[in-house]
Amino acid sequence: MTAITVVGVPGNRRVRLFRDAAVAAGLPEPTVVSWRDVCAGARVDGGGSSWIRLESPGEDAETDRLLRGAGSEAAHGEIVGLAAWHRGLVAAARRVEAWGVPLLTAVDELDVMFDKRRCHALLRSRGVAVPEAFAAAGYQEIRERGWRRVFVKPPHGSSASGVVALGFGGARERGRVVAYTSAALDGDKLYNELRVHRYTDERTIAAIVDRLAVDGLHVERWLPKASHDGLVFDLRVLVVAGRVSHVVVRTGRSPMTNLHLGNARGDLPGVRAAVGEEHWAAAMRTCEAAAACFPGSLHVGVDLMFGRDHGTHAVAEVNAFGDLLPGLLVAGRDTYSAELDALLSGRFTAPSPSVTAAPPSPVAGVQAQVVADQPSQSVDRESSRLIALPQLAGGTVRAPIRVSEPATVTALPGTFARGTVAARLPHVVLAGQRALGGVVAGPGVPRVVVAGSGVSGVAVGGQGAPRGESAAGAAARGGATESWAVR
Repeated sequence: MTAITVVGVPGNRRVRLFRDAAVAAGLPEPTVVSWRDVCAGARVDGGGSSWIRLESPGEDAETDRLLRGAGSEAAHGEIVGLAAWHRGLVAAARRVEAWGVPLLTAVDELDVMFDKRRCHALLRSRGVAVPEAFAAAGYQEIRERGWRRVFVKPPHGSSASGVVALGFGGARERGRVVAYTSAALDGDKLYNELRVHRYTDERTIAAIVDRLAVDGLHVERWLPKASHDGLVFDLRVLVVAGRVSHVVVRTGRSPMTNLHLGNARGDLPGVRAAVGEEHWAAAMRTCEAAAACFPGSLHVGVDLMFGRDHGTHAVAEVNAFGDLLPGLLVAGRDTYSAELDALLSGRFTAPSPSVTAAPPSPVAGVQAQVVADQPSQSVDRESSRLIALPQLAGGTVRAPIRVSEPATVTALPGTFARGTVAARLPHVVLAGQRALGGVVAGPGVPRVVVAGSGVSGVAVGGQGAPRGESAAGAAARGGATESWAVR
């Protein structure tokens, strides 16, 4: 009989709600495996299950500690070790993947969804509407960029933890600064609180942003959101097996609309009527296009923003665990019942797990080069930050990149042939579903991610490493190349 194992936090409401939906669908009660046990190295054979569901490891301090590899639990609400948590989550999910049972969330995709920089790059490479963005190392760099209004996000945060909506006044406002965030400083520690603070003291704002910047920052241009009934709103759109399933309007009086911050669900029919069917349909297609970037995941939660004119929209986030919408029914089904229906009806087929080999030893402090052909914009030549090289073709550009925190090797779905990406590279993202000339090879390679479409002949070479195939000739083959280098 069909059975499902859930890896989660036993007793958590997410686990309970999914269990109830599974039993209501006529399935055996799911086997629950604790993330704590997975982190401790417990090996489970999947209990004869047909599938494994990865559930959120949140709301459990000991699991958080284990994922971060820390010696003690964080204080309640403390924002600490987000990058370490991300690495721990992916490593734990790899252990589950090794059990050999199909997963309902692909680990490679989980990895990307919990890295806002890579997720943004992937969505952009597939033509999904997203805000303009850049990477920053701290407050002053954001200030000097000159964008009047931005959202500052830790790359590996969730639930708006550490997100700062930041506005800089012009000459008339004498350069005044205002920030909205649920983060609050207490001494040398930063905490996420369940309410949104408004800050106007620039020294306090800078201290918060710089404290968040320990793992780098993902900075997006602020899209002024539409409002309804006097409240700004955005949407959480659950996409199941490629189709929009459930939609929640999130409303608030501040730029942060997350429901756990004291905000409320809004009037969905009213918002839809105000937006208009043409713009609404276009927005839903965008959400489905965002979900299509993660074909190995049964469901994703897409956070979508409408501009004030309702005619523009953009994706703010894609969430691996975005289906906790209790009490929301569509055609009599809650989110979990809709997911099970898609699974049991065959609309979604979980891919067979592909176990990744053990990661190579990290290589820190390496000077490496990104080699590409004639970028349409200049390369930041002395940077450990995000570098975008859109639509490369012809010529050669070399950009030294300092590497301070290399990671493991990962390859997102793609076809790789001819050429190499070899030894001693920085954290590199090559965007391309058909990455001809993009083979990942060689010992000592930090993280390499491949995604997107239509890439030909990309080469990335590092100090002491053989150069890969040059990108020369990509234009003649009709290949449009995007290459991203990330710290």
